[in-house]
Amino acid sequence: MTATVIKVDKLSKYYRLGLIGGNTLREDINRWMARLQGKPDPLLKIGQAASGHRKGDEIWALKAVDFEVKQGEILGIIGRNGAGKSTLLKILSRITAPSEGRITLRGRVGSLLEVGTGFHPELTGRENIYLNGTILGMKKLEVDRKLEEIVEFAEMGKFIDTPVKRYSSGMTVRLAFAVAAHLEPEILVIDEVLAVGDAAFQKKCIGKMQDIAGGGRTVLFVTHNMGTAADLCDRGLVIADGRVSYDGGIEDAIREYLRPSTTQKLVLGKQYFRGHLLDEISVKTLAVNGIDLGQQILITPESELVFEFSGTSTIALKDFDLLVTLHKDGVRVVTVHDSAPGTPLREGEFRSRISIPAHTLRPGTYTVGLGGERPGGGQWFAGTDLGEITILEGWSSGYERRSVGVINISSVGQRHMENDPQR
Repeated sequence: MTATVIKVDKLSKYYRLGLIGGNTLREDINRWMARLQGKPDPLLKIGQAASGHRKGDEIWALKAVDFEVKQGEILGIIGRNGAGKSTLLKILSRITAPSEGRITLRGRVGSLLEVGTGFHPELTGRENIYLNGTILGMKKLEVDRKLEEIVEFAEMGKFIDTPVKRYSSGMTVRLAFAVAAHLEPEILVIDEVLAVGDAAFQKKCIGKMQDIAGGGRTVLFVTHNMGTAADLCDRGLVIADGRVSYDGGIEDAIREYLRPSTTQKLVLGKQYFRGHLLDEISVKTLAVNGIDLGQQILITPESELVFEFSGTSTIALKDFDLLVTLHKDGVRVVTVHDSAPGTPLREGEFRSRISIPAHTLRPGTYTVGLGGERPGGGQWFAGTDLGEITILEGWSSGYERRSVGVINISSVGQRHMENDPQR
């Protein structure tokens, strides 16, 4: 039976607004002595309520959170900004204390929460590696054995003996992740900070986290990228308003998070587009599989991916393409058109529909664009960042596990063997 390495029981954390810790020690002692003697707060202003102490509004960042994590699990923690995800990770990393409840951790915890967290800016990268190893309770010889591997993974090379304060944010994140992952904590806690790194390094980090979990260690990963969550995590924890709203399989957790009620519909307008034809052609609606773009949309590989859009044209063009683009990691992956070459665009309202099999796209999050152009005529309009869709990972006859690349293409192959006994 797999051991439980994290147990969270009725965990709560609140902050008091309006209190910024500006009192001197003397003022705090005077206020404390007055409370012991049953006297009013001596620092209250005239006319202020004599409640015995000043009280700000209480904000519960977390409220009665319960969950367990088993050894070797990769738990994805997802939720909107302000839901309480980062507060939870700070408590698990022992950076801040809970207001109520209890946590039990079995093993060393390595954390990567914010750019530069755990690094001393005046120390070099090499010195910070040893500093972090000491904090984790490792001996110098243990860190010595890992040093070369950390430097190579972080791609630091000649910069390892430069003070960290001179690093870019990307360099800092690379080194911080390498340190957290290679100093062998039993529990690795990663916040959204990986978004600072480039796409190649993010992919490298995901592979490393999978290796860590495969070695029997535990990973907690906060992300807003549902494609990454689906690729990496076994299980999902959805945090909403400081509470656990869902705890279960990652695909169901993503569906819970992406329900239309939790996102905002995009209202298309001229501000989303550029080009020569903004005054002549306007796009009013754009939906994917019946859901208005602007809501982060979840697509299973077995389904059809259907783009529907409508708009108005005040001019007639003899030859005009309307098209949808999909970008991933800053690269245009595919362009699909609503009609054959040479199709005219008439004056008035138009509606278009484009469909492709979803399994032709690899798992991940894609940015949707929409535009139109007159081939060779220099007349065009385009909006390249109108929203996102997420293709989930799921294996089927048309979606082979061994198909690796930017897109997934069905193919027919043949192999002939000279010593085939059936020939």
